Amino acid sequence: MQDQLEVVKEIISIFLKDSKEGKKQLVEWFLNNVMEEEARIQLSSLPYERTQERKGYRNGSRTRKLKTVNGELELKKPQIREFPFETKVFDRYSRVEKAMDSVILESYLQGVSTRNVKNIVESLGMENVSASYVSTLASELDERVREFLDRRIESPIRFIYIDATYFKVREDGKYRNKALYVCIGINSEGRREILSARIYDSETEVEWESFFDELKNRGLRGVELVISDGHRGIQESVARSFLGAAWQYCHVHFMRNLQKLIPKKKQSSVMQIVKQALENESLISTAQDTLVREGLEKASEMFERWYPSLYNYRAFGESNHRRLRTTNVLERLNLEFKRRTKKIGAFPSEQSLLRLVVTIMMDVNEEWITGRRYIKTEGD
Repeated sequence: MQDQLEVVKEIISIFLKDSKEGKKQLVEWFLNNVMEEEARIQLSSLPYERTQERKGYRNGSRTRKLKTVNGELELKKPQIREFPFETKVFDRYSRVEKAMDSVILESYLQGVSTRNVKNIVESLGMENVSASYVSTLASELDERVREFLDRRIESPIRFIYIDATYFKVREDGKYRNKALYVCIGINSEGRREILSARIYDSETEVEWESFFDELKNRGLRGVELVISDGHRGIQESVARSFLGAAWQYCHVHFMRNLQKLIPKKKQSSVMQIVKQALENESLISTAQDTLVREGLEKASEMFERWYPSLYNYRAFGESNHRRLRTTNVLERLNLEFKRRTKKIGAFPSEQSLLRLVVTIMMDVNEEWITGRRYIKTEGD
């Protein structure tokens, strides 16, 4: 008790000097104490207490970070040898944590060669993990994943962003690159919403149309603009699946692909002119003349081929142009996937991949649908 009082006094002292840092430390101290109390309740005993009611033993703690309005907190999550420690402190964070643990443990049991998987499992305090425990953990998460992916799309969706990112998945004893298709929509309130995620072998017209059919079967309607990269097959499948909708070639992807056709010594000056033309349609001829004058025949042909699909965003309100001309919103989500899965070299199954990325999506989606609007709607 005396130690606790000393800690509080120190935090108050910090608070008087720096209220922001002091508040952060106070919240950390409080949440760590909440978890200690949760551990006591789950074990039915205090640390080192001798009692017949004891249900298990402590196994140290794991450092976990939690983003809050007070900054990123560093918390110490208790570990229990006999069963997983459960806490309300991390709430949504714990959902992703469970998914990560289930994938790593499943990899461990199946002998998948993920980087340092043995060390990771030992750090989880579960060296002797059972198949039944992993199955129970996975089943609980899989049900939530199914509910999220199969939910009805109630609101009309005017704009959708689509993309595919690749992950290594074990299949028939071999590692294969699988494409994770993701779709983000902007609902009638102008807020972002993650609509779907599915796994396919690659990116083809047939597979993209299948992905779109699944979305429409769940209620997707009202699509006016589809924003994506220029992967072969997307434009045609969009035209067939969403009659009357326009397709917008993401400017970032277009610039990236165009740059590959320009010698390095000319890239800086030429790409600046092309960038200006993408933002101002009246400069198209200037960009084309520049490409021709510099002898960049292939780059000129590419610009001429795609420019009708580079300006469709301009039909939807000037205040929304910056949001509608790139797939940046999806790129940021893909980066989050990569960040959270970097310790996993290969997934043991397609379902384990979905289990992890969809739990991440669920957390992001909850923030988006209750957060600020991404697009201004008619009447704003």
